[in-house]
Amino acid sequence: MSLDDLPPLREVIARHGLAAKKTLGQNFLLDLNITARIARAAGIEPGDLVYEVGPGPGGLTRALLAAGASVVAVERDERCLEALAEVAAAYPPGRLTVISGDAMTIDEPAILGGRPAKVVANLPYNVGTALLIRWLSADPWPPWWRSLTLMFQREVAERLSAAPRSEAYSRLSVLAQWRTLVRAHFDLSPKAFVPPPKVTSTVVGLTPLAEPRFPCRLDALEKVTAQAFGQRRKMLRQSLKGLAVPAEDLLARAEIVPTARAEELDVAAFARLARVLDDR
Repeated sequence: MSLDDLPPLREVIARHGLAAKKTLGQNFLLDLNITARIARAAGIEPGDLVYEVGPGPGGLTRALLAAGASVVAVERDERCLEALAEVAAAYPPGRLTVISGDAMTIDEPAILGGRPAKVVANLPYNVGTALLIRWLSADPWPPWWRSLTLMFQREVAERLSAAPRSEAYSRLSVLAQWRTLVRAHFDLSPKAFVPPPKVTSTVVGLTPLAEPRFPCRLDALEKVTAQAFGQRRKMLRQSLKGLAVPAEDLLARAEIVPTARAEELDVAAFARLARVLDDR
């Protein structure tokens, strides 16, 4: 069986009863030209190991395999397993490994055999941000993943690369830019999906830096950004009071004016705050 022998995705969905479930955040990509474009954006080369979350009926999986990758896919929806088994049968043993499980709790390095992988996924909208934060918070660093090529709602994608003083700038912006290079590849209309979501989607690439852009501990950075952005409209001398240290002293030592607000600080300033917090 070859790739050309695989039936159209719409036929696969109908035959296996794979109507997308809103509770699982499913929106299937059926256009193989689009899935091939995502594989190209991820820079997939023959021999690459790819980790895919939520393959569904296997549209993106097909593109990754056709590009020469070996794929380890984690799928929570047991209805999709038979359809994915058909894709696996089209390739030599070992090219596609499908694991039934929840990507939020799975041990990625273990299922990947300790090998570094490129992560490529049309993430379910209901867990996409949580999974990204998990991967950005990997310990040790550099992480087990070589790159992330992910589909998000455009609103989330904009937060990843947002600059200070913009509405989209957030805790996620700081974390992503502290540890990775972020690149937005292209947008996709809701019409590209079945069923169509209510929002435009964006394919984003994140490449891990060998070291975080500025020195500080992840735990301390998470604490200061949580407090600062938790009350982003308030001045930092007020919003940082939850850190249980004198906020104005903390800000003075980090050389930040106490009347500044979270959205005004760049990543370097947040890293300084985190270092000062650790020195207390």
